[in-house]
Amino acid sequence: MTFQDILANRVSIRKFDASRKVSHETLAEIISAASLAPSWKNSQTARYYVAESPEAFGKVMSALPERNAKNASGASALVVTAFEKNVAGFNREGMPDNELGNGWGIYDSGIANAYLLLKASELGVDSLVMDIRDAEALRKAFSIPESQEILSVIALGYRTDSPLRPQRKPLDEICRFE
Repeated sequence: MTFQDILANRVSIRKFDASRKVSHETLAEIISAASLAPSWKNSQTARYYVAESPEAFGKVMSALPERNAKNASGASALVVTAFEKNVAGFNREGMPDNELGNGWGIYDSGIANAYLLLKASELGVDSLVMDIRDAEALRKAFSIPESQEILSVIALGYRTDSPLRPQRKPLDEICRFE
């Protein structure tokens, strides 16, 4: 499978096959790939909390609104993504290096999450990123420190159907060459 194939075939899945489980080893390989992403001054602030046990899975599901919980139903694992605040985008004195401040932590985490999604796709594992969640319930479920900002929940598993990829905007609508 080429990188272009991975890009072309990855779609958000909303119907997971509960009878098929992603192995712990595969989940670890996916998270390890995310750790290779570039980050501000190599600060590596992205953090992952993987719910693969039924108990942890249930805690994350209860922190999702009904629609997201339904869409993630049947997934093998739910990955809570977070980042260490006040590191990426900040100088040694703890002051933001520019107007984005913690936006750099979000930016870096987005890159790392993209690596996660693409590695999962390469391994034949499907995904769904959900940003509507109860951050405080997730913080409590995983004892996530206040020093971390919770970003999203990513469902990982195997699809039961093959949804069509939504149409993409043409290059001339999203890019300007000069």
